[in-house]
This record gives sequence, C-alpha cells and structure tokens, in this order.
Amino acid sequence: MSIEVISIIVLFVSFFTLLMLRVPVAYSIGISTTISLLLNIDKLPGLTTIAQRMTTGIDSFALLAIPFFVLAGEIMKQGGIANRLINFAKSLVASLPGGLAYVNVLASMLFGAISGSAIAATSAIGSIMTDRMEEEGYPREFSASVNITSATTGLLIPPSNILIVYALASGGTASVAALFIAGYLPGILLGVAIMGYIAFVAITRKFSKGDRAPISLIWKYFRKAFFSLLLLVIVVGGIVAGIFTATEASAIAVLYAAVLALIYGDVKPKDFSSILLTSAKTTAVVMFLICTSMAMSWLFSFEGIPELISSFLLEQFSNKIVIFLVINLVLLIIGTFMDMTPAVLIFTPIFLPVVVALGMDPVHFGIVLVLNLCIGLCTPPVGTILFVGSGVANVSVSQVIKPLIPFLVIMVVVLLLITYIPAISMYLPRLLGL
Repeated sequence: MSIEVISIIVLFVSFFTLLMLRVPVAYSIGISTTISLLLNIDKLPGLTTIAQRMTTGIDSFALLAIPFFVLAGEIMKQGGIANRLINFAKSLVASLPGGLAYVNVLASMLFGAISGSAIAATSAIGSIMTDRMEEEGYPREFSASVNITSATTGLLIPPSNILIVYALASGGTASVAALFIAGYLPGILLGVAIMGYIAFVAITRKFSKGDRAPISLIWKYFRKAFFSLLLLVIVVGGIVAGIFTATEASAIAVLYAAVLALIYGDVKPKDFSSILLTSAKTTAVVMFLICTSMAMSWLFSFEGIPELISSFLLEQFSNKIVIFLVINLVLLIIGTFMDMTPAVLIFTPIFLPVVVALGMDPVHFGIVLVLNLCIGLCTPPVGTILFVGSGVANVSVSQVIKPLIPFLVIMVVVLLLITYIPAISMYLPRLLGL
C-alpha cells in the first residue's frame, strides 16, 4: 500500500473519529489535515504549508462579502424588519386554511433572502410566529418544523453567503451573479412545495383561518415592508447589472440596513457595539472554517483525490442519472454531520469535475450542492437550524423529528427535480446571459 493511500485513509479516519468525539468541525479538519500531512513530510516544505494554505485560502476579495452580509443580517434581525415582513405576509395569505403557517414560510423566505442567513431567519421569524401559531391552535412542534425547513430557502434566494463560498470553491467557473440569479426559482419552488404540504395538513386537521385582508390593509403593510424588500432589488439588481461586485453590494447592504434600522427606531446608535461584536464572533467562526477547509481541500488536490473519485465514478457507472443520484446520496450523508461552509469547500473540488464531465453546468451543480446541504441543516446530529428552531420554539429535538419527516421528504423531492431538470436553475441565468 503506497504512502498516498495510507495518507488518504488516515485523513478520513482521523477526521470522522474527531467528529464522533464531538471535536468542533474546524479543529477536526485542521488536526486531521496536519496528521495526514506529516505522512508526506518528505515531499513538502514542512508544517508551515498548512499555515500558508490557511492564509492564502481566505486571501480573496470575494470573501470580504461574508462579514458585511453577516453584519447586515444582524442589523436586520434587531432592526424590526422581521415584524414588518410578517405583517405583510399575513395580509396576503392569513385568510387561507392554515394561513399562519403560510405566513411563517413567506416571512422566512423574505427575511432569509434579505439577511442571507438561515439561522437569522429561524430565530427571528420563529421567535415571533411560534407563539402566534400556538394561539391559533397549531402544535408548537409543527410550527417549529415549518420554521426550520422554510428558513433554508434564504440560502438559495440571494443574497446568500454560501453561494459566494461556492463561487470561490469552483475556481471561478461559476460567477456570483449567475449563482444569485440561479437560486431564485429553486428557492421559490422549495417554498411553494412546503406550502403545498401545509395546505394538505391544514385541510385534514381543519386548522383555523383568518379574515381576508382588504386591499387597503395589504397596501398599508406593503408600504411598511417596502424599503426592506427594496434591499433585494438594490443588492441583486446592482450585481447583475454590473454596477457593483458582490463585495461592494454587501457593504451597501450594511449601510442601507443601518440607515433603515435607525429610521425605524428599533435600533439605537448605542446598540451597534453589541451588533458589531456579535457579527465579529460569527465572522470569526466562518472564516476559521474556511481557513482549515481550504487547507484540507489543497491536501485533497495534492493527493489526487478528486481525480481518483472522478475516475472511479465514471468507470463504475455508465449512466449519468445514476451518478447524479450517487453524488446526491453522498452529499445528503455529508450534510448530516458537517456544516455547510467546510462541506462546500472540501467537496466542490471533488465532485465538480465529475458533473462537468457529464455535462452539468457548474452553476447548476452549485444550486444542487447547496440544497443538499440545506437538508443536512435540518437533520441530526449536526443540524444547526434544527437545534436553533427547536430552541426558539421551546420544544425538544425529539418532539420535532416526527412532524419534520414529511417536510424533509418534500425537500428531497425538490432536490431531485432540481437535479434532473436543469432549466429550474439555469433558465434565468441563460435568459440574462450570465
């Protein structure tokens, strides 16, 4: 057995062992990469290689967008925007059977898209909607399931930090602008599919419905939510039109969100110190994950792992439909125990060459990859959104699992549709020439 094969085995065994021992993901990645690197020390300059790869891994102008979008999302979370979006969504759909559940989905889609954070959407919308839904007779665990799954739509609908990370991991083969536009239809499709299941549950369980809102009330709440919604147009429209880059758009988003929060009066100047501190902590965690993930990704390339996996899949399976299914299954498993950022950075270089060789566009694969990992965010044992959503609703994870399963099945069905119908992701980018 060659030293390269031993190195690969040691890398994966040490990584999964550390994860099972509940070592934080970033440390698990860094430690396993270091151990594997020591086996190849005679071929490399030394352990300084890891430090160099971690440093150069975040030496990217595009990644500057992440701390800005994190800060913008935190300002929006505390700036009263969630309430305005909820009231607007309620005026549109509350009169339908199960209307408050639809409100939860729509508000999560809007807030998640504006903030670019599924966690922010889960905590901001869930903390408001769970109590409101309980008052109308909805079980708290059902409300939590709706909140958890609908919050993931914000990772597909732009602006989305994880799509920026994928653009970096793809080596420039997928532009941020194309990914942003490609995420709209899949994100909307996922939201509509979730609402479709809610309609079925609402009819069978005879959930209550509210009064139909008059046009004047809809117009009133739309005016209050207008400037929050306008941020989407400014950020995404500016990027697509070539007025500014994603990084510049993120800085504009911060300025816009700050001014809007101050005008609304929900955030005072003295509050920005705590907002900045919270954002800095979140950014530090994300950037450290990116650092260690880029080091492991480089080691994969050094060991030739992407080429080995690509050759294996193409030799073992002659049908690309089967290959896409296998890749989806692998990514679904990965998503259950690994956070999105390291998963995107580590596995994009592995699977992207395979799908491109089979004719899949890198932009299309980016949407498939992100949706795969969105499902992982809703499942144990890692399930970041699962734990946040359960905590916000004050119910245990075990209580949420049963009502959550049908929503996860729906997400998998949508994933398969997006995988095998490229037009869902690629129609808008191609229409706009991206």
